[in-house]
Amino acid sequence: MPFIPISKQLLATTAFSMLLASGTHADHWAEAPPAQLGVSAERLDRLTEVMQGYVDDGVLPGMVILVAKDGQIAYQRAFGHQNIESRTPMAMDTIFRIASQTKAITSAGVLLLQEEGKLLLDDPVGKYMPEWMETTVAVANEEGGYYEVPAKRPITIRDLLTHTSGIPYGAWLNGLTDDAWQEAEITGWYFASDEEPIREIVRRMADLPMIAQPGTEYLYGSNTDILGALIEVVSGQPLDEFFQSRFFDPIGMTDTHFFLPQAKADRLATVYDMTENGLTPAGEAGAMWDQGDYVVGQGPNVTFSGGAGLVSTAHDYAAFLEMLRQGGLAPDGERILSPMTVTLMTTDHLGGIEFSPGAGFSYGFQVALDPGTLGYPVNEGEFGWGGAYHSTYWVDPEEGMVVTYFTQLGEDTMDVDDHGKLRALIYQAMVE
Repeated sequence: MPFIPISKQLLATTAFSMLLASGTHADHWAEAPPAQLGVSAERLDRLTEVMQGYVDDGVLPGMVILVAKDGQIAYQRAFGHQNIESRTPMAMDTIFRIASQTKAITSAGVLLLQEEGKLLLDDPVGKYMPEWMETTVAVANEEGGYYEVPAKRPITIRDLLTHTSGIPYGAWLNGLTDDAWQEAEITGWYFASDEEPIREIVRRMADLPMIAQPGTEYLYGSNTDILGALIEVVSGQPLDEFFQSRFFDPIGMTDTHFFLPQAKADRLATVYDMTENGLTPAGEAGAMWDQGDYVVGQGPNVTFSGGAGLVSTAHDYAAFLEMLRQGGLAPDGERILSPMTVTLMTTDHLGGIEFSPGAGFSYGFQVALDPGTLGYPVNEGEFGWGGAYHSTYWVDPEEGMVVTYFTQLGEDTMDVDDHGKLRALIYQAMVE
């Protein structure tokens, strides 16, 4: 990953150190006049107008946008409502279910353990969780069913990081082995209501048929939840404690949790579904895209999902991304990861495995490889991803930029073009 020159990096680190230095809340980012950061304030008004339009037209309940450049905020704004019915306004400290944005933090945790000499990425997962040493793969038969064959080799940690292990997302995005995963009650990415620790769920996963041989296909699935269980085994800590001590405390992520304390529950945004009657609150809990059991006391609160379990704020998550942009440095200068580890984490590792035209996949992120093929405003080397509740983020190392965008929508979001317009309107405002 191309880092900014050292003199600029030191200046940016100093600025970033000031972001969270005063107080305990994540809203102490330094905000600079856009022009000072090479961004046109007049052109940012276009972004404000368009995003407000989604709220006014009833397409989105509200959203929070944060754009940081060179360690300082160029633009931050909250639109609409975190709860339409109560008219509770969206705020910069509103808390969101970030779903698959959890994956980047879990992936970073695995890489941190490699830095400590506790594992290697090419180790078989079964070295640490023995039930994973020998797995099976489903092969379709002519009758529409399948038979099982032994995996040709053990699944490695690297396979999990790159989603090339052959593991599906339970009975979701699967098709071939739905029955087996459904019977095991592993049906997708949502685990917040489960009554088992993630280690026990992952133990049961190992007995189920995978749907591709290890290292042969990119298949988005339960890989990062398995990595979360791996972190617990290797570190000897529950995943929530590991994240708290290794990332949240040193980076200053004060509002990031697996299960939200009751004192913060009123800041959690409501999930909405798009229906014929407009935006309607999603179901209460227990399934993907419902409100979910994300608050302490609402459910068992025992399953720490490294694949999709965290709640966070735009500021907190941007602080994590800024740490990566800074080559592994926390706001106070504490080193979280080495620059080489960050480079490894943000480099395409799929090689010839098909992913998406113009892009690759690293250890937790999509990585831009060919802007011409991608066809939208993007620089080579950008890395990012998103979450199931319609959030997105990216880091553009060439521009020194971090973007977080949070809203809370249910399953049917494919017709909303806000992500594309967000990107176009941010880049059109960058004039230097």
